[in-house]
Amino acid sequence: MARVRILVTNDDGIASPGIHAVAAALGTLGEVWIVAPDRERTAVGHAVTLHKPLRITKMAPRVFMVNGTPVDCVNLALVKILPGPPALVLSGINRGVNLGDDVMYSGTVSGALEGTILGIPSVAVSQEGGETFRFEVGARYATRVAAQVLQHGLPAETILNVNIPDVPFRSIKGVKVTCLSRRRFNNPIVEKVDPRGRKYYWIAGTRQSWSRQQDADHEALERRMVSVTPIHLDTTYHAMLEHFKAWEQPLSKLAASRRVVKARSSRRTRA
Repeated sequence: MARVRILVTNDDGIASPGIHAVAAALGTLGEVWIVAPDRERTAVGHAVTLHKPLRITKMAPRVFMVNGTPVDCVNLALVKILPGPPALVLSGINRGVNLGDDVMYSGTVSGALEGTILGIPSVAVSQEGGETFRFEVGARYATRVAAQVLQHGLPAETILNVNIPDVPFRSIKGVKVTCLSRRRFNNPIVEKVDPRGRKYYWIAGTRQSWSRQQDADHEALERRMVSVTPIHLDTTYHAMLEHFKAWEQPLSKLAASRRVVKARSSRRTRA
């Protein structure tokens, strides 16, 4: 019987110890393939490379490097590299958490989102840390989550965003299913002056979090718990559709009046 095929990608690059730690751990569940960027692609979001050719470099058996984004890696893996579709896409383990609004920018989360767009159950995994990261802890929990997904699947158009606290394995208090928090920065733009007296800027600042509601992801990490947040591809605000339908008529009238003005202007020009 063929082994379950698992695709692993990330946004920290092919050399990141996080991706190799989780790939080794996932080897207990199936045949692992790594397709990752050739360098760090942090905060590239859901970028697709359209302005240059992409190249695939084979680094080792079932290990490939791509000069593109995590989304590029997933696409090339499914279309050109893997011998068949994987049962799971896992993106990570990222150096640093992806909580709350971070998911809008994260290349790690986008790698998982692309897997879901292409019809593959997908998980994003991120590890809290500082100068060092406990990737061995993240890998153990990533494997547990992966096993559940392989056994039970995921709802349509849904990924799991997993964040691991920076504590030893025995100090973790459990796993919490969470919602996304709000994450903002104090002084997000740092202004500096170079040796020639010209200003330059870093997007940085001190990170600050607060919750949209109870059971938010950052609260779980503060309690030394693993956060698991289901994220859905459909970001439509369905509860407000009826509210905004009241805008249809006045907006349609405005568009019609502009067409009339344009037609009159065109007739005057021809005359």
